[in-house]
Amino acid sequence: MVKHGTTTRVIDEDKRAQRRRKAFALTAAGTVLGVGGVATLAAWTDVEWVFGGDGAGGPGVSTSTFEVQQNTTAAVDAAAWTDEEDNPGGEMVFSAAASAFTPGDTTYAPVALRTSPTSIAGDVDLQAAVTASGITATDPGGLLFDAIDVRVVTDDAAFTCDATAFSGAPGAPTLIADGDLGTTGGSATQTLAAAAGSVQYYCFELTLPDPLPLAPGTTADDYMGRSIAPAWAFAGESA
Repeated sequence: MVKHGTTTRVIDEDKRAQRRRKAFALTAAGTVLGVGGVATLAAWTDVEWVFGGDGAGGPGVSTSTFEVQQNTTAAVDAAAWTDEEDNPGGEMVFSAAASAFTPGDTTYAPVALRTSPTSIAGDVDLQAAVTASGITATDPGGLLFDAIDVRVVTDDAAFTCDATAFSGAPGAPTLIADGDLGTTGGSATQTLAAAAGSVQYYCFELTLPDPLPLAPGTTADDYMGRSIAPAWAFAGESA
């Protein structure tokens, strides 16, 4: 009986050893197979990407733009909005008196401002006049430039750019500049809505005073036959 029992235990141990060898062989085979085998089952891999978009498949992070446009046509032609960022800028055409100024004469010219259709909102401030770049003028010593007076009015509703705009009556445009041409800038800031959402209208008035403010050592004759081309900048800043 003991011998029989010993034989049974030997047989059972042989069977268990065979099963261990088969399991080891299968595991080894899986390791060799790599991607398709047992080794990969322990660590599936995956990659997920996301990006910052605009909700329509485009880029979702971008800088804003601030761009002021001008329109120097009297009736503010809708097709005449331009960007003029360098001196001398767009051309304001003053009324006929400007071509033959004599003491006591006054001339007028309009300009309108807005933001571009893709711009954010911002503010603008009128700067004092300087000499226009690249425009031939004849004013040695700046006598005529220094003698002329300037006034500027503005409103967010269209108005006629002439003497009536400077009446100061209730509801009339607001006076923002009044003084010597070369030293007088705007006294107030105007706000422009984003995306061309508002228009700010301006009217410039130039006057050659009577009597003339003669510079030391000059006579009225010294002011004749001169020409100037003043240029103004509107300094803009995004809101």
